[in-house]
Amino acid sequence: MTQEIQLPRKLANQLLHLAQIAPDQEICGLISAKNGLAQHCYPIQNVAEYPAKQFLLDAQQQITALTHIRENGAALFAIYHSHPTAPAQPSEEDIRQSTYPDALNLIISLNTKGILEMHCFKFLADSAIEIPLTLRDDT
Repeated sequence: MTQEIQLPRKLANQLLHLAQIAPDQEICGLISAKNGLAQHCYPIQNVAEYPAKQFLLDAQQQITALTHIRENGAALFAIYHSHPTAPAQPSEEDIRQSTYPDALNLIISLNTKGILEMHCFKFLADSAIEIPLTLRDDT
């Protein structure tokens, strides 16, 4: 399960930008893929009670995004969220609240003194395995 994940540089930049423009709360959303290649980002409103420290995808926006993904012949690739003041490592709550066992989890950290950090994980029942993440230039 240590297969490397490639993310288009344009998509990675979009995720980092979304995190930068909302530095006081965790941003979140879905990423779709076709043929195993990540292709599109679906930002979803964070409706958690404490959005600065946790995230909860808005249910209606999540359903709309999943419907759009399916209708376009794509699949759910990953769930992403940011950590405004913590490293890009999953919290126990992140792992516990994971509801899509086949999806990857991308975590973006803004707690890096100006350098944005993003890591990819596969969540298991009570732990997380980091998956190497590289950026690819779109062709």
